[in-house]
Amino acid sequence: MPVAEALHTLNYLTTTEIKEHLSNIEYIIMAAPAPDHFKDTPIHFTIFLNTSNKLPKDVQDAVFNKFLDDNSIKDPAEVMIRLMPVGFGTNIQDTPMPLLLVKPEDMSTIPNTPMLVMDFLADSENFGEAKINNLTGWTYSYTD
Repeated sequence: MPVAEALHTLNYLTTTEIKEHLSNIEYIIMAAPAPDHFKDTPIHFTIFLNTSNKLPKDVQDAVFNKFLDDNSIKDPAEVMIRLMPVGFGTNIQDTPMPLLLVKPEDMSTIPNTPMLVMDFLADSENFGEAKINNLTGWTYSYTD
């Protein structure tokens, strides 16, 4: 079986390019393999909502539960929902890869924008690339 190569960032979008890039994006969902010791929740999901507004808890919960239902995601664990800095890297893929920035040095050196992020571990039969093939992928949802 072929081994997937790691994605290497070729460059980062500037803050102006990020703003232009997000102009018609509703959200981005990313799925990656979870660390091996999380057997019941084998997929690491990150949902990037294209808003820098902190939503009320009941709205956050409703949006989160809608994502779970719409994508047949079950058993969420280690859920974090908050505004976070997000950068975008280009590589060989068609769309820029969202990068959740958690290290202070990355936040200060990689151009970014605040986005409401939902980060969690879970399971789903709809994300075989992450669950079975150990691949990371993302998809964009566009506004009209």
